[in-house]
Amino acid sequence: MSMSNNIKTSPSHTTNDLLYTSLSKNIKVIQNTLGHSNDIIIREITIGASDSHSIAVISIDGLSDKTTISNSVIDKLMANIEEEQNIEITTINQYIRNSYLTVGDVANIEHFTALFNAILNGETVILLDGFAEGIVTSTRSAKDRAVTEPSTESVIRGPRESFTETLRTNTALIRRKIKSPNLWIKTRVIGDVTQTDVAIMYINGIASDKVVAEVLARLDRINIDGILESGYIEDFIQDSKNSMFPTVYNSERPDVIAGELLDGKVAILVDGTPFVLVVPALFTSFLQSAEDYYQHWMISSLVRVLRFLGISLALVAPSLYVAITTFHQEMLPTAMLISIASQREGVPFPAVVEALIMEVAFEVLREAGLRMPRTIGPAVSIVGTLVIGQAAVDAGVVSAVMVIIVALTAICSFLFPAYGLSNTIRVLRFPLMILAAMFGLFGVMFGIMVIILHLCSIRSFGVPYLSPFAPLIIQDQKDAFLLFPRRKLLTRPRLVNQKNIVRGHNNKKIKSRK
Repeated sequence: MSMSNNIKTSPSHTTNDLLYTSLSKNIKVIQNTLGHSNDIIIREITIGASDSHSIAVISIDGLSDKTTISNSVIDKLMANIEEEQNIEITTINQYIRNSYLTVGDVANIEHFTALFNAILNGETVILLDGFAEGIVTSTRSAKDRAVTEPSTESVIRGPRESFTETLRTNTALIRRKIKSPNLWIKTRVIGDVTQTDVAIMYINGIASDKVVAEVLARLDRINIDGILESGYIEDFIQDSKNSMFPTVYNSERPDVIAGELLDGKVAILVDGTPFVLVVPALFTSFLQSAEDYYQHWMISSLVRVLRFLGISLALVAPSLYVAITTFHQEMLPTAMLISIASQREGVPFPAVVEALIMEVAFEVLREAGLRMPRTIGPAVSIVGTLVIGQAAVDAGVVSAVMVIIVALTAICSFLFPAYGLSNTIRVLRFPLMILAAMFGLFGVMFGIMVIILHLCSIRSFGVPYLSPFAPLIIQDQKDAFLLFPRRKLLTRPRLVNQKNIVRGHNNKKIKSRK
């Protein structure tokens, strides 16, 4: 990000916001505004031999790089300018900027708002007595969490790098994947108090101009005091705010975000979080993994079929058990019916209560395992599940087949590459079980129809959530339920991108076929 983009100024400056010509007044305003905080470093220097001038170098300890300030700012000022005997006061400010500062990015400021935004972002400000303006130098600290392996989207084959909490590191990781001058970045500052940097990335000529404009418009409409994570942004910009289904995709993998950008989507990066948002988001995006594109297409297609089967079982397995054992016993083979009946003979609860008890118990154990320290969390959740399940069966509280159903549901819920959709399925299981207890299979089918109709009504930045299934787009089925060979994936999603449909240098070849 260039220095001109780093210096944020308020929309309308008042006279009181202007810097003073007196250095002492400027320093006093800075100290009073920041509450005389002890991490504010103000180094006053006198330069020049015969005609001395007072200079203040202002930075924040911990945000600015001390070595850069010492070597490239203070040392250069004290070593070089003292040799100059006759520098006029009207030219010294420009003289310092052009001749002696060796940092890469330098800019002028004239307002206190820009000054505070600069130093609070880790930059260093140089103020000169007699000038109602200052010089900003780029001295942000390079402290950053190392690029590590993704913790939520692990793969067997593929890159082992994930985003960090630093915005510039994240944009650099994407630029390493897409070395194109058409990869554009636009920035916004959101949060009246936190002043959080938010950047959107898209490939000019591929991404829809309407989607880009809509993303920027929704970001500009956000009015909040602070942004601490990308989830704040997601809540403000998503289309269906009352829907449990996520309409904004997120990932911590640079290769996933690069692939989404190549499809014509827009990425939203928030400083301070390793999770990057992507819009528009489609239902199929939450069931696709980065590894699908790194292995043989037949294997990837089989895995995708298993995922769709898994989402079906995770959603309806408990409700089907409740409906069949309560209303439709004739659907079961006689031997199985006798076995289930014998297991439930000592259970004092109806099937729906039995299912609710086990599902709630498992959800509690899963949440406990997530919140506990990593060294003991998995062990406690596994041991707790085994002990409680076995003890519940031995005590006659639940039947053994119910434990099997809950275990199968839990395993299927772990098939989702995207955690957000998994949470939605976990919640929807409970109303489906209630419908199954009230109306049997008719209630289950009614609940599924309501869910499908709801999904058909959702849009993400103007794109139907269930595309390419609804509406049905034959050309996009190559990368939906199944995955075709890479050589067959010559076009981008139709509804996501209307500008540059064809990938690579195959434009003339494909157009001639049409």
